[in-house]
Amino acid sequence: MKTVGLAVFAMVILAPSASSVDAQGNSLSFFITSTNPGKGADLGGLAGADAHCAALAKAAGAGNRVWRAYLSTAGADGKPGVNAKDRIGSGPWFNAKGVQVAANVADLHSDNNKLSKENSLNEKGVVNNGRGDTPNRHDMLTGSKPDGTAAPETCGNWTMGGAEGAAMMGHHDRTGLDDSPPAKSWNSSHASRGGCSQEAFKGTGGDGLFYCFATN
Repeated sequence: MKTVGLAVFAMVILAPSASSVDAQGNSLSFFITSTNPGKGADLGGLAGADAHCAALAKAAGAGNRVWRAYLSTAGADGKPGVNAKDRIGSGPWFNAKGVQVAANVADLHSDNNKLSKENSLNEKGVVNNGRGDTPNRHDMLTGSKPDGTAAPETCGNWTMGGAEGAAMMGHHDRTGLDDSPPAKSWNSSHASRGGCSQEAFKGTGGDGLFYCFATN
């Protein structure tokens, strides 16, 4: 009896608390930003967008990972562009509820991925408004083509937040005005209209949000 009692006591003492498990073993590796930094598509370039992802992830208990925004940049001044698909690691990626949304880059850009309104959660595990909700916030900034390579519309490579420029956007809820592939695309549905400001994004069903992926 004493041996059993000591064993149980040791298990209780040595077992990690729920909070420490959450802090050290958070499986979150994909989310939609719950907020825009505040300047429309002027995110401070890729570095600023990555920093926003990292800050939100840290607040959610997943700050021990390296985070990258799913954003492409167009080539300029003789320099090549950057493809969103090449900056997010190799997967797999899990949402805040532990659901695997994609196994790898190829899976992410195929019809087999599990991205949807129900699975494309923000860092807090909350479902983001989609088409039919008020307000609609389903437009995600990507600057990308369906295969994850750079599109021409990147709002000055994420440095413009006014009435000029445009950003290619996807529908996180895979829903649009019709059943066409672009309307159902999570990363390449249509370009923004009216510029790169927060007001312009809201006018077409968005809020300047974007996807974040952990590279490790």
